Amino acid sequence: MFKADLKILVVDDMAGMRLFISKQLQSLGLTNIIQASDGKKAWETLNKDDSISVIFSDLNMPNMSGIELLREVRNSDKFKNLPFFIISAESEKKTHEEAVAIGVTDYILKPFNEKTIQDKLSKIISLLEK
Repeated sequence: MFKADLKILVVDDMAGMRLFISKQLQSLGLTNIIQASDGKKAWETLNKDDSISVIFSDLNMPNMSGIELLREVRNSDKFKNLPFFIISAESEKKTHEEAVAIGVTDYILKPFNEKTIQDKLSKIISLLEK
């Protein structure tokens, strides 16, 4: 369904969650996955590798949160249109509204499954494959 060469950046401070998200993406045929343990490392990765197609980021992380990373991405001419998904167990309306105001592509609440990721990616697939 998705182009296997889409490069996806998975950002989460918990290694187990990065692995879980990566496995969900791999089950959809996406194999070009890079991981970062916080927003700061993700930002460094983005600036070294501009071939990243999508970001899946946790919300609450040390060093740089998902909201802070989203803000950096949206303020960058180079990455401002990059699809960016925040994944969080936090369902507080204020946080969700802040992410939307900054320009998050979509917000995924934990727990989630492969179908959730597939549905979210399907909504933007035409953007990803241009």
